[in-house]
Amino acid sequence: MKNNFILSFTFVLFFQISFSQQNKLKLNLDKSGETYIKASARMQLWARYYDTNPNSEINGEITNNVMDFSVRRIRMSISSQVTPKLYAAAVFGGNNINQQTEKNFTLKIIDLYAVYQFSKAFGIGFGESGWEGLSRWNVRSTKSLMTLDAPGFNLLTVNKNDDHARSLGIWAKGKIGKIDYRFALKNSVQYGVNAKEGVVDYAINKPRKRVSGYLKYEFLEPENNTSAYSDKIGTYLGKKQVFNIGVGFMNQPKMTSQLINNVEKFYDFKNWAIDVFYDTPLNKEKGTAITTYLGYFNTDFGPNYIRNVGVNDVTTGGTSFNGSGNHFPMMGTGNTVFFQFGYLLSKDKNNHQFQPNIAVQYSNFEALKDNMIVYNLGVNYYINGHSNKLSLNYENRPVFQNINNNLKVDERKGMIVLQYQIEIN
Repeated sequence: MKNNFILSFTFVLFFQISFSQQNKLKLNLDKSGETYIKASARMQLWARYYDTNPNSEINGEITNNVMDFSVRRIRMSISSQVTPKLYAAAVFGGNNINQQTEKNFTLKIIDLYAVYQFSKAFGIGFGESGWEGLSRWNVRSTKSLMTLDAPGFNLLTVNKNDDHARSLGIWAKGKIGKIDYRFALKNSVQYGVNAKEGVVDYAINKPRKRVSGYLKYEFLEPENNTSAYSDKIGTYLGKKQVFNIGVGFMNQPKMTSQLINNVEKFYDFKNWAIDVFYDTPLNKEKGTAITTYLGYFNTDFGPNYIRNVGVNDVTTGGTSFNGSGNHFPMMGTGNTVFFQFGYLLSKDKNNHQFQPNIAVQYSNFEALKDNMIVYNLGVNYYINGHSNKLSLNYENRPVFQNINNNLKVDERKGMIVLQYQIEIN
C-alpha cells in the first residue's frame, strides 16, 4: 500500500504540474524544448466473450464459455530529457485486472532506467527495462498496436525468469547511418522448477546472464530510438513512411534442464530472428495507409519444450493439452512465421478512421505433431489516433489433445474482444 501511494502521489504531482503548461502533460525545462519532463496515463478496457478449452472451471464449476469485463493494461509513465544527452524514464502499472485478480491487484514499477547518449551513434543505458534484442516485437509499444495484441510468442520467457518481459541490466544503442542497433546484457530472475524425467523446463541453478541484440536497416524514414518503445510502433497511421529489415538474437546458457536416467542435463536458450516492417501512406489527403509485418523466428529452449499461455484468463482446470480457458501452445522450441497486415481507410468528416487488420502465427513446434496456427481478424476505429480508439478482434486458436501418443489438433475455439483505449498525454 505504501508503494502504491508513493507511485500514485508522484504521478498526480506531475499530472497537475504539466496541466498548468498549456493543458498538456509536458513541462519544458528550457526555452527550446530540447530538455523536458512529461507524463502520460493510459488504460485498455476489455469486454470479452470466449469459448473455453474442454472442462475449464470457475470456482470448481465447469464452464463452456466466459463473458467478462476487465482492464487489460494500465500504464502511468514519467520521462525526462534531463539534459541533451541524459534521458530517464519510469513506467508504473500492471496487467489483467479481472474477476480473479481485482481484489489483490497492485500497481508496480515496470520500467525504471536511464540512458546517456554520448553521440547519435552510441549510448549506454542501465536499469529495469525492455531494452532487448531478437526482434521488433520483443517488448513493444502497447499503445500503438495495430492488432489487438502484439504476438505473445515473442515474449519468450515472460513472467518466468523476467518480470513483464523486463529485466535489470545494461545496453548499448545508437544509429550509424541507416543502421539502428541495440545490444543488451541482462540479469535473468532467479526462477526454476525441480527437474523431471524427460520434461524440459526452467532449471534451478545460478542464473546466467542473457545476451541479446537487434540490428535493423532503415531504408526510408528513421524511427525514434529515444526510449525502449519509441521505435516499436505497431502502426504509424500514415504519419511516416518506414521500411526496415532487421535481424536479432537472444541467448542464455543453461537456462533449462531435464532428467535423463535420473541425471540432470542442461540446455542453452538460443534464438534468432529476421523480420521486415513496412508502413506507408497511400493518399495523404484521404489519410489512407497500409501497415505490414513479416517475421521468421527460430527458438530453442531445449528438446520439445512447449508452453501454454492464456491472455487475461479467469479459469482453472481443463483436460486438454492446452489447459484451461483460452490457453494454447504459444511458445516453444521450433520455428514460427508471423504475419500482420492492416489497411487504414479514408477519414470521415470528423477525421475518424477505420483500419481492418489481420494477423497469423504459424508455428512448427517440436513437441506438437500438428502445426500450431492462430489467426486474428480485427478492425480499429480511431477517434483521435491511438489516444482514443476502439478495437474489435476475433481470435481463433487450436485445441490440442494427446491422440495415440501424438499432440494433435482436436478442435478450434474462438474469442471476441471489444477494447477501448484512452490515453492522456
